[in-house]
Amino acid sequence: MTATVTTDSRTEKSDRVTSRGTGGARRRLPRIPARIRQGGLPYLLLLPAVLLELLIHVIPMIIGIVMSFRQLTQFFIGNWGAAPWTGLDNYRIAVDFNAPIGEALLHSFFVTCVFTFFAVGLAWLFGVTAAIMLQENFRGRGFLRAIFLVPYALPVYAAVITWAFMFQRDNGLVNHVLHDQLGLTDQPSFWLIGDNSIYALIVVSVWKGWPFAFLIVMAGLQNIPRELYEASAIDGAGIWQQIRKITLPSLRPVNQVLVLVLFLWTFNDFNTPYVLFGKAAPENADLISIHIYQSSFVTWNFGTGSAMSVLLLLFLLVVTAVYLLITSRGRKGADA
Repeated sequence: MTATVTTDSRTEKSDRVTSRGTGGARRRLPRIPARIRQGGLPYLLLLPAVLLELLIHVIPMIIGIVMSFRQLTQFFIGNWGAAPWTGLDNYRIAVDFNAPIGEALLHSFFVTCVFTFFAVGLAWLFGVTAAIMLQENFRGRGFLRAIFLVPYALPVYAAVITWAFMFQRDNGLVNHVLHDQLGLTDQPSFWLIGDNSIYALIVVSVWKGWPFAFLIVMAGLQNIPRELYEASAIDGAGIWQQIRKITLPSLRPVNQVLVLVLFLWTFNDFNTPYVLFGKAAPENADLISIHIYQSSFVTWNFGTGSAMSVLLLLFLLVVTAVYLLITSRGRKGADA
């Protein structure tokens, strides 16, 4: 009897301890998920993106900056950490415009500026025009929208390789139409070498980039109230007045971001000239991205190429900062 009572008391004590432990666990466990959910969960969800950003962009950028201060050539590829430290010598070589390396970099910079100006301007113009034309409802609008977005949906390499075949001198479609069919040229033209190479590059870049402008502007047009157009039509405003007084001012915030994105994409474009011309781009189409690639992987002077890359990064940062400053002041002035 005594043993039974003792066993029962021990069982009750163990049940109490278990219930207390369970109750304590029930009281404590919800606190950890609550804290994670309120404070730590957003950072936990962002962790994969942050890690990928570090691995793909930040760490290679830091390594490139370090390489720009070293005399890294083909003799130190196996152990680039043993390359001599040169300080700012690579930057002095890159910006010495009286020397061949600096003169070639300056020429490439001007070619890139001209290319970017026409490529971005024409892509924006075609995108805005197509978006405004397709703003009204009519039969076949959905089909035209899908057709216009085909260049943006195609892989870059497939599209540029197709254009490279079309620009062939002897059997390309461009010369077949311009020379054989229309008779606009005396003889078939060279489009991938010589003076015409910059025109071929601009055409491919505009064809590839204007659907993005069309997509962004078309989305921005959806936020313009239709009542504004109806009221202006009642007041006697024509289509050009509506575009100038309603459409373009309403699209100003969209266009500001769109032009900046197109500028950064086009100025940094490497895939288009590389696939179109190969490793050695013609002099008239020697974009700075291809020039830096040649300085690094063709001449095996990675230190100078890294210095050029850092200078390009600083230039784009300055241009972006100035552009954002000007557009923000313009927006504040318009709001006032």
